[in-house]
Amino acid sequence: MRHNISEINEIIRDRRTIYPENFSNRKVHKEQVELLLNNAIWAPTHGLTQPWRFKVFMEDARQTLADFLAETYVEVTNEETFVEAKLEKMKTRPLQASAVIAVCMERQETEKIAEIEEIEACACAIQNMHLTATAMGLGAFWASPKFIYSPKMNKFLGLGEKDKCLALFYIGYPEGEWPRSRRRPIEYVTEWKTT
Repeated sequence: MRHNISEINEIIRDRRTIYPENFSNRKVHKEQVELLLNNAIWAPTHGLTQPWRFKVFMEDARQTLADFLAETYVEVTNEETFVEAKLEKMKTRPLQASAVIAVCMERQETEKIAEIEEIEACACAIQNMHLTATAMGLGAFWASPKFIYSPKMNKFLGLGEKDKCLALFYIGYPEGEWPRSRRRPIEYVTEWKTT
């Protein structure tokens, strides 16, 4: 074997969503974020388009992001669906994280590769980041409030008209025990075809 499969299995199965509310005050350093990004760009990408783009919010920029998220939530949410607790999360989560990475897809000018494949490539990049965070003992949370797919978000991030923000990826050191989880066995989700 080229790599230790037991360690790879352990990292994949240990990956968890850890919300910013469960992050400690311990800071994640820029070099750690760079490692996440360097592993992200090794995701599969059809035609080597490498559509991912990253906007990293650290230090004071987290407040700018929090203000934008809160203002936008209030602006786009009607009375029937407005939830005060969601607004509070928009205001506080960026500040509870050491870094927030807006993971974006830059649409290929020629549009030769189907958009869904570019989105899938970015999702694989996010998984690489999440697995790397797990290996480093960092908590991570992939958030995707509906309005991140809007022209307003594109403008805020300086994206093109056909580009998309696909995730806000929150990073921090978790406080307390690492969460547990489970999955249904593959027998429930797999159909074997042999003829």
